[in-house]
Amino acid sequence: MSDTVSELDKLNELLPKFRFAMVTTRAAEGDLHAHPLTVQETESDGDLWFIVGTHASAVEHVRRDPKVGLSFSSDGLWLSLAGEAEVVDDLAKLKELWSTSVEAWFPDGPESPGVTLLKVSALSGEYWGSAGGRIATAVALVASKVTGERPRGENEKFDLPD
Repeated sequence: MSDTVSELDKLNELLPKFRFAMVTTRAAEGDLHAHPLTVQETESDGDLWFIVGTHASAVEHVRRDPKVGLSFSSDGLWLSLAGEAEVVDDLAKLKELWSTSVEAWFPDGPESPGVTLLKVSALSGEYWGSAGGRIATAVALVASKVTGERPRGENEKFDLPD
């Protein structure tokens, strides 16, 4: 992509299509660990918010090393982001993002001492898409077997402002 505005626009177009992310962190030994988290909110500048348990390994990892990777997949669309995360203890923001679905994991509510926020600031990423979603992808794969031509799709890398 040519400029930051169009890169942010594309990211803001893509992010609402995903409900869940695999957030990859680095443990003390250097091992990578992926954590399935629900995206609670996306901001227009590339920041994403997650509600997590204060004792989750992701929290421990981020406090030590803020660099994270995020991956998303939905109906013929894939997105990978690299960013920096931080643990944010903000009760007002937690209450703003709270929903009944979060209560399944944290039944004591947003004021529970066992719940906090993880904010990820996206720095760069790449996306892949196939026009028409899952069915079109399946048709394109079959057609590629018959014709020997690679399926066509959309792919772009981008960097975001700090």
